[in-house]
Amino acid sequence: MTTTATAPAVEAPPRFSWNLLPAAMVALSAFLMFGLQREAAAYPVLAAGIALGFLLDRDLGRSLLLIGLGLTPIGLISVAADISWGHYFLVAGVLTVAALTPYLLDRYVFRRHVVRFPLRSGRHWTVSERVYMFSVVGLAWLIMPYYFINSGTYLNWPAPREPSELARLFVGVNAVGLWDELFFICSVFTLLRRHFPTWQANLLQAVIFVSFLWELGYTSWGPFLTYTFALVQGYLFARTRSLPYVLCTHLVFDCVLWLILVYAHNPGWLPRIFWY
Repeated sequence: MTTTATAPAVEAPPRFSWNLLPAAMVALSAFLMFGLQREAAAYPVLAAGIALGFLLDRDLGRSLLLIGLGLTPIGLISVAADISWGHYFLVAGVLTVAALTPYLLDRYVFRRHVVRFPLRSGRHWTVSERVYMFSVVGLAWLIMPYYFINSGTYLNWPAPREPSELARLFVGVNAVGLWDELFFICSVFTLLRRHFPTWQANLLQAVIFVSFLWELGYTSWGPFLTYTFALVQGYLFARTRSLPYVLCTHLVFDCVLWLILVYAHNPGWLPRIFWY
């Protein structure tokens, strides 16, 4: 795991190009795979997008291939919230493979080293970045209880009763949050930024990010929230070049999510800590 971040290898990519088409096809395949759970349609679209990428630009094809190799094993299992021991370890193993595959292939096979996990950015967080870090606690407390409880989305997660279940749910929720940043931001977003302007890469990665979260359980009107969240995370990573920063902002939301799930599934266990 690397400790410093670098800018995308390609300087000033064109504002619009035909290369957007295969990248959009890969993003569409994720929506089909996770959002609609139409794997029979998703994999041909994914394969066609990668093939077209190679036809248009060999380097783009390599980047899309790495994204596709990360998505493929996830599509073979269910990532719906389930804290049974068997499913717990299955998902952990598959997500680990999905995160490591693009990194290892990019570094040791393609010899590009585009995918990185920057622990130090070489700069201090600005005042505005520090203020935002603290403000996400309030944002999470204001927005998330209304969404999860009012929409009934919390029912997509199992009701934790025993101490072991509470612990597994806490670890699972936060571990997935860590994986989200490693894969969708440090890998998918970074690979796309090599070929497209940051705003285009961000829009594309957010589609893939939100499609995964949809299958995970963020249903109802959740995609409107999670798409915005994914865009903000991409923007923050591009600005700070810091994995710890985007990870901290994400895990704040995930810790609040865990409290909401315990609170909603077990009335009376916790004091009335949420306004809704």
